[in-house]
Amino acid sequence: MKKIIIAVFLFFSFLEVCGQYTSIDSTKNKTNVEFKLKSLIIPSILIGYGVVGLKSLTLKDIDNSAKNEFREHDDKKTNIDDFSQYSPLLSVYGLNALGIQGKHNFKDRTIVLATAYLLMGSSVNILKKTTTVTRPDGSSANSFPSGHTATAFMGAEFLYQEYKEVSVWYGITGYVVAAGTGLFRLHNERHWFTDITTGAGIGILSTKIAYWIHPLIMKNIFKERTNATGIVMPFYNGKEYGLGLTLTF
Repeated sequence: MKKIIIAVFLFFSFLEVCGQYTSIDSTKNKTNVEFKLKSLIIPSILIGYGVVGLKSLTLKDIDNSAKNEFREHDDKKTNIDDFSQYSPLLSVYGLNALGIQGKHNFKDRTIVLATAYLLMGSSVNILKKTTTVTRPDGSSANSFPSGHTATAFMGAEFLYQEYKEVSVWYGITGYVVAAGTGLFRLHNERHWFTDITTGAGIGILSTKIAYWIHPLIMKNIFKERTNATGIVMPFYNGKEYGLGLTLTF
């Protein structure tokens, strides 16, 4: 069961990138991403699977089987997922720092990231508070969906969109790391399989929406502000992990 789950998760991650490679086009302004209805298919499937899993006894059985498989073969926990969730999005800034230019300048890509993070974070927190699903380890009742996985897939889509014209392999690498983050959440018994599929779908969709509405945001909010500096850094306060965004115009 564990090998099947890993294979399925990696397959959807790879399919997401490959599907976008042919289905998402740029407008005449090559920094804008045109809306394509087919781009909603994979994130909708991922989110839908998790939502159905809240009530479906069959999917709950799959959740329990996955938990038991990971518990049986892997008893040593790790906190690598607390850091890997940020790797794809930080890679965008790292690549730019190395001189490998992506689609947007610092200001535009940071506004896109901030928008995606706001959409993703709001969606995840609302669902956590309204669904009250108990975590596999029984530690709390805010399991659904996985915020770590949502952050990782949000960053993977961000990395893909910024660098797909340079090389599709940047996006594939980001999605592999994101999938690994989700699997570590399973391994650590912090989430059910339905949690991580929904988190993945929310993360992907949040970034897609952020790119689609970016021209509107720039036109109506930042149209007269051309210079920007800032920093993007993860933080840890002893209890919680998060992402800090500072942007100065």
